[in-house]
Amino acid sequence: MSQVSDVSIANQGFSAFRTELNNILGAINSSHIGSSAPASLAQGSLWIDTSGGATGWILKLYDGSDHIALGTINSTANTVDWTDSSVTFDIVNDTSPQLGGNLDTNSHNIIIDDAHFISDENNNEQIIFQTTTSAVNELEITNGATGNGPILGASGETNVDLHIKPKGSGKTVIGSAGASAYLTTSGTYDLVLDTNSGTNSGNITITDGANGDIDITTNGTGKIKFNDLAYIPQQALTSSSNAVAWDTQAKPNAYHLTTENTTFSAPTNAVEGAFICLEINFDGSHTIGWNTVFEFAASTEPTETATNGKTDLHVFRYNGAVWQEVGRTMNLSES
Repeated sequence: MSQVSDVSIANQGFSAFRTELNNILGAINSSHIGSSAPASLAQGSLWIDTSGGATGWILKLYDGSDHIALGTINSTANTVDWTDSSVTFDIVNDTSPQLGGNLDTNSHNIIIDDAHFISDENNNEQIIFQTTTSAVNELEITNGATGNGPILGASGETNVDLHIKPKGSGKTVIGSAGASAYLTTSGTYDLVLDTNSGTNSGNITITDGANGDIDITTNGTGKIKFNDLAYIPQQALTSSSNAVAWDTQAKPNAYHLTTENTTFSAPTNAVEGAFICLEINFDGSHTIGWNTVFEFAASTEPTETATNGKTDLHVFRYNGAVWQEVGRTMNLSES
């Protein structure tokens, strides 16, 4: 510690003069360090207050009446925390500036030049920013509360596209390697898939809502082409109390293994123009009857094979009123 009562040298002998000068120089050299303010201070004097201990020295400026704290010195960690947040430093010439805490932009922006980037800890490019002259549309990133995902959105004009652009022949990949990937809408809207922003394009529309349709529409004279086998899985129909209920929306390609004499009731969820197919497998000599909504050739029900181990096939088309027989193949072997 080095403090003096004043920094004025009185007339005196050489030995006393030398002692007083050395004391004054020692106080100045040590920045008037001490646990309380020295009596020698004048307006504009700097001094170090050590009353806070080795981790809490305070650099102070005496303005003639008050001691203004400029910063806290941690003499153990060899760091300085400036008290006034407006303190500036020469970041232009500091080629490797580092933060000791969070960077708060204080309602200001970060400006990045065209084709410059934010790098990772290995100094590899992580995000590169490309600019457009007089741009008015931009990305907007919103974080999410519990149960909600973050949002990457477009901002700017009233209606703005959001482009996701692979490079070269690269692909746009969604989802993770650990789960199925879902592409869905935000809210009660249809999902429409098309090309070239809908120009000269067919589309697939997944309708939102209970019992929503999926529409596949080609453009112009375009066709729907299947390069591999396309099929409707076969599903079972069972009888109860000598009747078979048939939901044609859920089971358009059906089979029935007989367990009793039975009658096929009027199918539900019929759609005009729809085709349905039925395979009847006889597990015994059971009889088959048909509701009058089934219209057969010459308006006459066929006589089913009704022989154990045999199969009959029927195909129908709905015309909006009745299921008209398209074809039948009877008395087929099951194996």
